[in-house]
Amino acid sequence: MNHKFYITGAGGMVGSHMCDYLSDNFPDADIVGSYYKPTTEISDISSNTRLVECDVRYFQSVLRIISEVRPDKIFHLAAQSYPPVSWMRPEETFDINVTGTINVFEAIKEVRKHYPDYAPRVVVACSSAQYGQSMVDSDGVVDEQAPMLPLSPYGVSKVAQDLLAYQYFQSDGINAIRARIFNTTGPRKTGDVLSDFIKRAVMAKQHSNNTIKVGNLNTERAITDVRDLIEALYLLSEKGVAGDSYNICGSMTYKISNFIEIIERAIGMKLNAVVDKNLIRPTDEKIIFGDTKKLVAATGWKQSISLETTVSDMIEYWESKL
Repeated sequence: MNHKFYITGAGGMVGSHMCDYLSDNFPDADIVGSYYKPTTEISDISSNTRLVECDVRYFQSVLRIISEVRPDKIFHLAAQSYPPVSWMRPEETFDINVTGTINVFEAIKEVRKHYPDYAPRVVVACSSAQYGQSMVDSDGVVDEQAPMLPLSPYGVSKVAQDLLAYQYFQSDGINAIRARIFNTTGPRKTGDVLSDFIKRAVMAKQHSNNTIKVGNLNTERAITDVRDLIEALYLLSEKGVAGDSYNICGSMTYKISNFIEIIERAIGMKLNAVVDKNLIRPTDEKIIFGDTKKLVAATGWKQSISLETTVSDMIEYWESKL
């Protein structure tokens, strides 16, 4: 079988790793990745991926790709994915995350007018930010039945994206699977707490200055390596139930202050962490930890990459870039 894949957001951290994963595992597949204002270096992406510039906010651009490729599987990863940015640019966040999702589903419907049997599997990258206040009010471990009470414009946009996937499944029979992704990081990541810490630590070591700026060190996060996440997303494309939602989360939590300790051991240098008020969010869940029993039961997925390995690989990445 000649597999055909389409990855939106191929220029992002998750999307770029998805391109690499598919290229490695399906060397003869037709793999198309679209990007717009990439947050990673396009040159890092596997050469087996055909890269196309496409702003998912514009329907005709999305339709052109899906009509041409008619992918068997679509990994919809394109997003404005930074909660702090969503406070500054809420309209842009909604336009990318919500309109972009509508355009993917409407393009599938349009292609079906000419190919009635077209039925791709669509894995939609949703977010733990959808749970928001539900995590604040619980002990931090939430399953897929927890109320969606987001605490940022980004979280609200992801609720809309999640429910659109459900609606298009119910009303149009599109095989949409909702992947609710918890904190994920790894090589190529920018803009999250761990990648920011590591980048600052590498720069500090290069300049013999052990001071790094930090935000709230008392919150707790479960962390998934991006390569484990990619495995989960692919398994969901194979074994997930269309219309259903699945948490993807690491198996244990760490205090943000623990990240500093792990980085210090990895780089062999003591860091002076100085709190910067500008790095503290208006609202911030104390614990972010998701129940993954449903995912594991459906797919057999398990987390295999330790946080120490993730940190080591990210240090190597930033050393090569800086």
